[in-house]
Amino acid sequence: MSPTAYEPGHPHPKRRQLKFRWLPGPYAIVRLASDSPVPAWATTGDFTSITRTSDELSIVCPADNLPPDVHSSHHWICLKLEGPSPFSQTGVLLSFIQPLSDNSVPIFAIATYDTDYVLVQEEFAGAALDTLRNAGHELVS
Repeated sequence: MSPTAYEPGHPHPKRRQLKFRWLPGPYAIVRLASDSPVPAWATTGDFTSITRTSDELSIVCPADNLPPDVHSSHHWICLKLEGPSPFSQTGVLLSFIQPLSDNSVPIFAIATYDTDYVLVQEEFAGAALDTLRNAGHELVS
């Protein structure tokens, strides 16, 4: 076995084993014009993320918040890594998303001051949870 290979079902020897939570409800990710005002519906819920760049206004919020005229192409589950993680600690997010990438699970990652959130399309939820457990990460309630 090469130094970077590992057996499926066993944690990678150099990866951190993390605890994470599954936040309730489906989430939506939408893109609005960069000059759009932040809509009130985007600011409520257990987790929302609003990011403005010169190209877009990106919003992550509970799918139930979306008004009928705003569409998200997918529903997502939101996984919250238990934090906080100090800024000096490296590889935290990588240890969580690498197994997902290795198993072709698409993700959308968001970092806050205290922790990281990883959104996974609902249709990949089962595969994502199995992959994360096999990588040594622990879903906590």
